[in-house]
Amino acid sequence: MKAKQLGGERLQKVLAQAGYGSRREIEKWIAAGRVSVNGVPVSLGTLVVNSDRIALDGKVVRLSKGSVRTRVIALNKPVGVICTANDPEGRPTVNALLPKRDGVRWIGIGRLDINTSGLLLFTNNGELAHRLMHPRFKIDREYAARIFGEVGARALARLETGVEVEGEICAFDDIVRGNGRGANRWYYCVIRQGRNREVRRMWESQRLQVNRLIRSRFGNVILPRDLRAGDHFEINGVMLDDLCRLVNFKDVGAG
Repeated sequence: MKAKQLGGERLQKVLAQAGYGSRREIEKWIAAGRVSVNGVPVSLGTLVVNSDRIALDGKVVRLSKGSVRTRVIALNKPVGVICTANDPEGRPTVNALLPKRDGVRWIGIGRLDINTSGLLLFTNNGELAHRLMHPRFKIDREYAARIFGEVGARALARLETGVEVEGEICAFDDIVRGNGRGANRWYYCVIRQGRNREVRRMWESQRLQVNRLIRSRFGNVILPRDLRAGDHFEINGVMLDDLCRLVNFKDVGAG
């Protein structure tokens, strides 16, 4: 990964493109004093060039001399697995389910809570991860929610016009009623942001219980019905091109 020689390039962008993390994550590292350039701790907005010596937690960062092809994988996250690198309680993490070959640093594109299953994307390009998570691109996230309780027309209308969740107004962009038996019925809902446990809290704001939640789609990527829990596949070709196009991302390592 080469930085621009004249004027340099922002440090967080260089590290993100090299696959060390998303821009947002790297900005937190810089603010916490974990990143140095030429032996000196740096602040947000620092520019770097090829000759600079970058270190993270005292260890020199090795940047690729050439552009690396952007890769994305889709994982079917099981219930009971958490989206973190390490868990002090010893619970299973998504990192254990990711491919270990090639030494790729996989960066999570958003998270799902421990009780939510379904589609999770990972990439080796922090800039792409940053864009796909950024609210300004309004990427669709579709969930299948099994709801316990009577869901009335007024509740559905409120969920689409906006309900208050922790002081903020949140709304589904679309809700479609699915199948169900007795007091349990499936609803397919689309939202264009990724706040923590937001989908559950929206339904709970209407005094309804979510007893199962599955993310079925992220942007143009759909969770295959035959992808078993814990398995993954790599996104390639037209599907990858279309995903990048959603956030105006051009893969400099392609071709």
